[in-house]
Amino acid sequence: MPTAPSKDLVAIDNPHPNRDYEVECVCPEFTCVCPMTGQPDFATFTITYVPGPKIVELKSLKLYLWSFREEGHFHEDVTNRILDDLVHTLDPRKMRVVSVWNVRGGITTTVRAAYP
Repeated sequence: MPTAPSKDLVAIDNPHPNRDYEVECVCPEFTCVCPMTGQPDFATFTITYVPGPKIVELKSLKLYLWSFREEGHFHEDVTNRILDDLVHTLDPRKMRVVSVWNVRGGITTTVRAAYP
């Protein structure tokens, strides 16, 4: 059965809430479109966090990232928006989102956003 893009991030209980440990999710298939030209943009997102009470359910993360595919976003905005949504959902001890955008017009862009 096919799945559909969704803005709903699902948080599940952290199985080790009393321990500091790091989770890294590498998402090499992120796409959205340029809000100025409508051309596709491609990026690899790396989400690294030290969980608090919750961790992200990975299928919901995949569908959440997929939900940006047809939307127009500037690189800086979408990176910070994803960080904000994840922080809101998970309440991590700390989190960092890095997006590395494929070359377009001879320019590669990397955006780094962190919490706190």
